[in-house]
Amino acid sequence: MSTKTVAYVPNKVKDMSLAAWGRKEIELAEAEMPGLMSLREEYKDEQPLKGARIAGCLHMTIQTAVLIETLQALGAEVTWSSCNIFSTQDQAAAAIAA
Repeated sequence: MSTKTVAYVPNKVKDMSLAAWGRKEIELAEAEMPGLMSLREEYKDEQPLKGARIAGCLHMTIQTAVLIETLQALGAEVTWSSCNIFSTQDQAAAAIAA
């Protein structure tokens, strides 16, 4: 029985030049997502997710980017995969990978 070793790829983003656009959209979305933003503010010092390793597979949108950054702000190590190439917002993926 042979064993195949696969190299770790930190990200596979179509166009990293979209990161700045994605960052601007994330900042706009944060203003529309007060629940997540209040969680960040309330628990940023406590880091309740410190040590947690979270893997997600969900549509990679600007709103998902806000969720990912909230999990990270609360201390989690986050790895993400888009579940559908047709619903991926490339600017969101680029901003998160940057």
